[in-house]
Amino acid sequence: MGFRLNVIRRASFTASQAALKSAEVPKGYVAVYVGEKQKRFVVPISYLNQPLFQELLHQAEEEFGYDHPMGGLTIPCSEDVFQHITSCLNGL
Repeated sequence: MGFRLNVIRRASFTASQAALKSAEVPKGYVAVYVGEKQKRFVVPISYLNQPLFQELLHQAEEEFGYDHPMGGLTIPCSEDVFQHITSCLNGL
């Protein structure tokens, strides 16, 4: 009997936890912050080459440029939209 691990990991984010959380990102993954509450998601770096995810990165560049005040990559969309996009990417 097997089971499937979720590819996306989510954790609550506070500014004081940022340094500690960065150490928890496994090799081959990247942390991004999404939504109004800046929820932290850890996604596979393979997503960076996917057109859907690249569109999110383009939106982040347009809104924030390369200066992210949180110190991490912030994606300017709702959590629901982000989870929908990543669920589509999980199927690839």
